Amino acid sequence: MRNTLLYLLLLLISSFAGAQTNQSLDPAEPVIARHNVLHYNGVQIALGERCFYLNGNLTVDEADASPYIFRTFQDAAAQLTDGDEHNPMQVYIAPYVYWIDNPDDPEVRRGKDGREPFGMVVKCEYLQLIGLNDNAANVVLASNRGQTQGAVGNFTMFDFHGDGLLVKNLTMGNYCNVDLDYPLKPELSREKRMSAITQAHVAYSHGDKVMAENVRFISRLNMNPLNGAKRILFKDCHMESTDDALTGNGVYLNCTLDFHAPRPFWRSDMGGAIFLNCDFYIRHNGNRQYFCKSVGPLSIIDSRFHSAQPVYIGWTHTPTDWLRCYQSAVTLNGVPYLIGHEHPVNNIDITRKDVLNAYRFINNNEAVYNIYNLLRGDDDWDPLQQKAGTPPEYTLLPTCLSVYPLTATLQTGNDPMTFTADVKRHNNFSMNDIPVKWRVENGYEELVRLTMNEDNSCIVEALNNEDEAQNFTLIASAENGLECATELTVLPGYLPAPAFLKNPVLTIKDKAITIDYLLDLAHRDDQSLITWYRCTDYKGCNAIPVAVSRLNQPLTTYPLTRDDAGYYMMATVQPKHVRCHPGDAVSVITAKPISKRQVSHTYTYETDFRNFPTVNQPEIIPGFWTVDGYKPVDTAEYDWEIYPDKEYWYYGEGINGAQGLGLLQCQRGARLLYTPCEENTGDMRIELLVDPCKTAGQGFGSATGQYMDIYIKFDTKTLSGYGLRIMRTTKYSNAVDFQLMKYTNGNAEPISEPISTICYRTGCTIVLEATGNKLSAHAETITRLPETNDANLKPVVNLEAIIETNIYGGTGIQHTGTWGENATML
Repeated sequence: MRNTLLYLLLLLISSFAGAQTNQSLDPAEPVIARHNVLHYNGVQIALGERCFYLNGNLTVDEADASPYIFRTFQDAAAQLTDGDEHNPMQVYIAPYVYWIDNPDDPEVRRGKDGREPFGMVVKCEYLQLIGLNDNAANVVLASNRGQTQGAVGNFTMFDFHGDGLLVKNLTMGNYCNVDLDYPLKPELSREKRMSAITQAHVAYSHGDKVMAENVRFISRLNMNPLNGAKRILFKDCHMESTDDALTGNGVYLNCTLDFHAPRPFWRSDMGGAIFLNCDFYIRHNGNRQYFCKSVGPLSIIDSRFHSAQPVYIGWTHTPTDWLRCYQSAVTLNGVPYLIGHEHPVNNIDITRKDVLNAYRFINNNEAVYNIYNLLRGDDDWDPLQQKAGTPPEYTLLPTCLSVYPLTATLQTGNDPMTFTADVKRHNNFSMNDIPVKWRVENGYEELVRLTMNEDNSCIVEALNNEDEAQNFTLIASAENGLECATELTVLPGYLPAPAFLKNPVLTIKDKAITIDYLLDLAHRDDQSLITWYRCTDYKGCNAIPVAVSRLNQPLTTYPLTRDDAGYYMMATVQPKHVRCHPGDAVSVITAKPISKRQVSHTYTYETDFRNFPTVNQPEIIPGFWTVDGYKPVDTAEYDWEIYPDKEYWYYGEGINGAQGLGLLQCQRGARLLYTPCEENTGDMRIELLVDPCKTAGQGFGSATGQYMDIYIKFDTKTLSGYGLRIMRTTKYSNAVDFQLMKYTNGNAEPISEPISTICYRTGCTIVLEATGNKLSAHAETITRLPETNDANLKPVVNLEAIIETNIYGGTGIQHTGTWGENATML
């Protein structure tokens, strides 16, 4: 309490006793230490081996007056002693800014043993860090480093080890990308390290029974407020973050959360994260807000969303049919709101269901948030001392029903499959006495036979006799309202592969080669897999694939190009229809090598990569694509390597910003090189359409040597020539740099100034052209771009440089970024 009379009384007593006066920077909440006794808020706290006082505003002499008084967090941490549940290790912290990692030290922080770099590793059982001020902003534990910004790796301020951690009445902030404003003593304020948002963590917690009360957690990307604890309660806390930030199994009570990006969780724990009486403030300008980037359950009760612009709120960016989330009494700007209504199967409104009592119950006409039930575990943890006032019938209530497996494929005629259900209290404490019922999604009941067992498992037998596979859900539910599902794919029984009624033959006509055959398909569509090869003789030696069938569409015709001349062409057919596996391959090969008169002599190559072979082909051969992985010399400082036995590319469906189908990386270092047959070539032009999976314009996972090079006038053997580099830098988190490059024996050097652009988004067309001694690049996107006040961020790219002419005609792509959600689709 801010009690002025108490403050004056303490000052009067201390002046008569010759003691120090108020040692707090906040005069409204005085702190006085005398003779190893701490006076604060009307309470006397005896300092000792398990009770320290930390005040950065003290003089050296004042701190040296007691072995239990410290000026820096580092000095106090060095003397910590394990506490226990009844006698914890307490550190009382006066208002000040305590740097856990020296922000002025120019040395770059690096992790050890494959882990992140940490500001401090703290190993202490039942440690309590308690701020001596009701305003959590006045007691600040701070760092300001992040990935590529003062650190290599996702810098993390704290790595706590130990049960019973309590943090209270303070701020834990990584101010790498956020200004630290400290009005109590303005000289302790500090500007952010950089504006470009990067991965900058606050803390990990390896332990159980962790609690944060009246704590401000401040960072942006990957904020991580004590992530990792087995059980954790956030009470009256404030959090600021962008993506991949929150604790996936936390219970959040009376908290405020500022979302500066649309996906604050990577995913939640299978038992789910829980929000009770919370306020969510949407601080970004997007029109969509999700909780999870991946998929995970959540429960949101009595909570409010606040947004200055219209917004859709969903549970996850990539909804699945198995997901079930729970809500009750949720509003958006004061109006009732159903989260995830675009995919309603994910949402269960529990307002009138018994399961609501697991989160909130009514006692004596008052609503009580049932923290004891949620966190009691098997050892009766009761962080808010609710047990005595909680009716027994509300103390062992489940909040989760999970099934295994979450996805499954069954086939008619094969053995049935067993599915299990697990009813659990929060944090995955199983309950074996809650019955579960199973059912099939409406309309699909005749495709399976269900046999339910007493142990809540269910045996499913496939009965699909149609030609097509059927997709639907198997749903498990409990009487109290809990539910989960398995996504089933039910295949019909496989038939033998169709027989050839007419063996394959090849025909060359109109600059193309066609394979003709006839199958016994029984009125089904032909889905045969056809692969085209170039071979060095009529026996099929040294066969290299040059085109493949995909998407169940046989590639019966292959256009002949100048690169095919001089090779024997071979095609293999694996007969297939919708009801069978591909049969044994049948091959047919030309009797003679392809002649120059049989091929097209155009100097244009056009592809959407649909029929592009993605198997590794590491050889550099004129007329062929090299498909492999490569680690360029300018990425040597970053810890990743090439795996020659793994494929680096795949053709498939994109994610996030990558729309539709295309060619994507599936390993870091993915490379494509095209080597022309001609030894002397002239001008070149490349037009490439790309969809980065990233949607904010940053293109790549982080600024750790992650880029994509597009080569032109390039010698694939010596890795020399020219190109365009698209790279993520530390300058921006919503943009990339484009820069023209020269390569000499694999060493890259820029030959133009970089341009920072926001155009590297879905539907980005890149044109790279070498004409005479001029190299130029142009890039723009069809995506509507956000408004920006930064004149250095360009919506369109135009670059030029003078180059030395060369005879090379190679081209290619080199991608050094991570894959998955950080890939770029070609």
